[in-house]
Amino acid sequence: MPLRHKDIKLHKEISLVRLSGFVALWQFFSFNKFLLYSIILLFISCNTNNSTTSPSLTCESFTLQNFKPLANWQPDSTSHKTVFIDYDNANSGFVLPSVRQTKEGTFTFDFEIKNNTSTNQRFYYKIYYQNESYKFPESDSATIKEHPLAEENFYGSWENTSTLFKEITVNADNNFHKVQDALRIVGNPRNEERYIKNGINNRWQRNPRVGEYSFLLVVVSENDLKNVPQYIRDIHQKNKEHFATPYYYYLFGDGKQLKNAVIAKSAVGLKVIAQPNLGNGIYINDNVYGGKNYDKSFFCATCGQDSNLYKNAPIQQFINYVDISTRMDNIPVVADVLKDNYSKMDYNWNKSFYTKDELIPTIIQTAKHPCQTVFSDPKEKKIIIKNPGTAYGEWKKESVGIITRHGLTYGKYRVKIKMTELLNKNNVWNGLTNAIWLITQGGGDWNFRRNCNKNGYMATYWGGANDKRVPAVDYTEIDFEILKTPPYCPDNAFPPVYRNPVDNNKNINSWNVKLPDEILNTDDKITVACTNWDMACSEPANFGIGCKPIDYKGQTYYAHRWDEKYRALTEKKEENDDELFAGKFYYFEIDWRPSEVIWRIGPSPDKMREVGYMNDKITSIANNQMLLIITQEYHNTKWWPGTPYSQDNIPFPKNDIPGEIYELTIE
Repeated sequence: MPLRHKDIKLHKEISLVRLSGFVALWQFFSFNKFLLYSIILLFISCNTNNSTTSPSLTCESFTLQNFKPLANWQPDSTSHKTVFIDYDNANSGFVLPSVRQTKEGTFTFDFEIKNNTSTNQRFYYKIYYQNESYKFPESDSATIKEHPLAEENFYGSWENTSTLFKEITVNADNNFHKVQDALRIVGNPRNEERYIKNGINNRWQRNPRVGEYSFLLVVVSENDLKNVPQYIRDIHQKNKEHFATPYYYYLFGDGKQLKNAVIAKSAVGLKVIAQPNLGNGIYINDNVYGGKNYDKSFFCATCGQDSNLYKNAPIQQFINYVDISTRMDNIPVVADVLKDNYSKMDYNWNKSFYTKDELIPTIIQTAKHPCQTVFSDPKEKKIIIKNPGTAYGEWKKESVGIITRHGLTYGKYRVKIKMTELLNKNNVWNGLTNAIWLITQGGGDWNFRRNCNKNGYMATYWGGANDKRVPAVDYTEIDFEILKTPPYCPDNAFPPVYRNPVDNNKNINSWNVKLPDEILNTDDKITVACTNWDMACSEPANFGIGCKPIDYKGQTYYAHRWDEKYRALTEKKEENDDELFAGKFYYFEIDWRPSEVIWRIGPSPDKMREVGYMNDKITSIANNQMLLIITQEYHNTKWWPGTPYSQDNIPFPKNDIPGEIYELTIE
């Protein structure tokens, strides 16, 4: 793993009820969402004998039946219903559904209620929703109390949180009466102050999560309504400085004791998927270029700053921050390492026989002309990136990449992509690192990750070992970095040992130095490095330094941290370069969950395999909002000790080096 950090420029804008006999059933099915949504969990707060398969739920005062939480969405579906996030005009936050997806821009729900008394009665109802894919369990299995992190779960009700229970009057006519209403899923559903500034509710700062949602309908009598705490009626309010989840209250807590109420958790689940149209253009952010005084001559209909791109483009060009301390003295050679069959002998000769005065002092560069090296293809709905070739006298190695514009918390991020091959036919590295990674959306307080309660986090990404520690930071990062470097977990002194060449052109063996056997044994492989930047929070129970094993699904991974102040944990696995990058495409997936991260690769979505795994026992898992980046970038190889090819001894690229991004799915 790297000895130092990749410095990244953070964009400023980057920017149902009680049924005690079924408690065990609930616990059994909780691990399996498909089964969970295949049954109706009914918790009836009345002493009745209704079973979970009953079409109606009866209390002393009323009977409820035919609860349909998504009556107007895919009405022909009898199980999961799917909605794709609408990225058009979504800068203010995602809305489910959008006004383009349903006529009113809402999901409608309905239920039928019958008054069981002899007089007209007033009843009260409220509906809640919750993301079930990416949540902490509502009930702590050890304490049987509410899980301390359950308040982080994404749940809501009507977006105006001051709308509490709604009143309905039901005649005593022994008939069922249909109640119809609507809701939509929006960002910042609790209307938390941390996301409100200058009177503006920045719902985009806590966007709805992808994955599966459930719906909880609560109907109570007038007397029982008095027993529902205000902080459950109004999810905006807190209980002793913490939010209390309605799902815990009604399904596990005091809400189960309500004597004349029905709480129905729907059998119908909603699945939310994000799949931005990569052909909808690339937006150029002024802040990335330090203001408005830069070359805009490459702007076009699919890349630039017009109003359509500002509103609808899901992607913007990414510019790596360049650390001038990574200055290199590069050999004065321009070559196409991949296509020109650049050999190990070529590499060794050029490494050995250029004098210091002949070397080119340079740093890694980034695009000076936005839209010149990134392209959005509306016809094929893909994005093309190109590391530009150079010429004698230009002397540049230029990183290139794109970044999403809309942040999310958690999700299974899967890309279908054709990135550059890294090794040529002689297995010489071209110097590029293929990277698919998540990074904080920034923003400061509103995007702080949860507090680190043991020693705190290192305050900044770039501050080094002398940086102070603080309770909370907004920096987070989860990486795929794929390059030519040894795969094993290093300590402070580790192989391989490379023999230095001698510039004696009369003796080929003196300068054409053979690589160690341990490197040549896997000559055609590159290393997939999987990294989680936890900012050195030592709160996890098994936090440690050096190489630490972690087992997952029969595999043992070795996670490495250089020292207790090092901000990241890395695992490595060797893979065949041709398999990953010589074909038409390959899939890469970061599965980011509340308590673990899983890295997968594979030739198709149904043939993915794990190459990395970490959980919250060894590293702090990010819980804030992040963006996805895809780059082909030049690294300073000093970040990767033991790398057999040094960046400054790799030629400048003669030709453009393209990569193509065909699909991004987050689910």
